[in-house]
Amino acid sequence: MRALHALNILDTPPEERFDRVTRLAQRIFDVPIALVSLVDTKRQWFKSRRGLEAEETSRDISFCGHAILGHDALVVEDASLDERFSRNPLVTADPRIRFYAGQPLSSADGSKLGTLCLIDRKPRNMTTDDLALLRDLASMVEGELGALKLATTDPLTGLSNRRAFEAMAQHTLALCERVGKSCSAVFIDLDDFKHINDRFGHSEGDRVLIDFSRLLLDTFRESDVMGRLGGDEFCVLVTSGGHQGITAALDRLDDGVRLRNADPMHRSRISYSVGICLWDPERHGSITELLEDADANMYVSKRSK
Repeated sequence: MRALHALNILDTPPEERFDRVTRLAQRIFDVPIALVSLVDTKRQWFKSRRGLEAEETSRDISFCGHAILGHDALVVEDASLDERFSRNPLVTADPRIRFYAGQPLSSADGSKLGTLCLIDRKPRNMTTDDLALLRDLASMVEGELGALKLATTDPLTGLSNRRAFEAMAQHTLALCERVGKSCSAVFIDLDDFKHINDRFGHSEGDRVLIDFSRLLLDTFRESDVMGRLGGDEFCVLVTSGGHQGITAALDRLDDGVRLRNADPMHRSRISYSVGICLWDPERHGSITELLEDADANMYVSKRSK
């Protein structure tokens, strides 16, 4: 889910670069329906669709939800005879699926994002050559998804950029509200970063940003949403951590920074200020409002130094 939401692609308009693949798949395999399906928490959403009017369906009845559990294509020659799908409403009612072939779409880290899938209303099979061709078409979709990933990743640190962070964080807030979980924004600003650039040069400034990003990755959990918002500003959205958990994480960060600064290999020292804001659904209608409050708290901390 983190890999998918980082792309900020869900609920975006159709794009020719994806539509050309589904058109090609539909024509090559002579199927009535070809889809680029992305599997979200509770739904499968179609970034590109040929021959199907629906923009999404529930994940719990999706064929693609099964397909992403493996590496190879899931092929169902006749869904009416398959005990997994014979009573599925997509089989017993429109679009009355009989044949399905879905090749999983993977991100660079191996996360399964969805499928490129073929659907027919009559039974059929796939040859070895057919499966190889479907993989080739799926790799074209993966290439376009990879291009989106590059557009959402900070090239220096490898963290999510502001656009991707805000998209992931907004999804996380919606999920926390749905399941009744708490979360907090931890806004971090490096102190005197301009002085480091002016005294030691921008290459040293870049090394500071890289070092600090690695310390953040080592400190916080994989489930926390993390990003470089720009310049010397970073933010972490911590879910279900509570005040104690955040305090413990910041203590670990302090220890990591202290060890880094004590290393004689580094010409510059890292210092930073932190602002924490607990998410209040009634006060913070969006991630932007939560970040504004966390940023304000950070400046209070910075001025008190």
